[in-house]
Amino acid sequence: MNGNYISLGALVDKWLAPSQSRPARVTCMGRLIATHGRYVRLEGCTSTRTLTIVFFRHDDRSWCVFPPARTSPAMCSRLFAQ
Repeated sequence: MNGNYISLGALVDKWLAPSQSRPARVTCMGRLIATHGRYVRLEGCTSTRTLTIVFFRHDDRSWCVFPPARTSPAMCSRLFAQ
């Protein structure tokens, strides 16, 4: 697991600073087609505007605002070594 792991709730508090008068809400959640990774789109209101942020779940179980890197197929040479 990532030593710098921050929960999704902590990230929501950091980026959207929800309160009772201005709550954050989940507007969309699902899986990415390419990587099957999860994502959550959240919306919150600041004093002047509405802010929408998409968080992506990474393989180390961390949540980030950028999607995980795609893994490409690789050939393993040890399977063919004799």
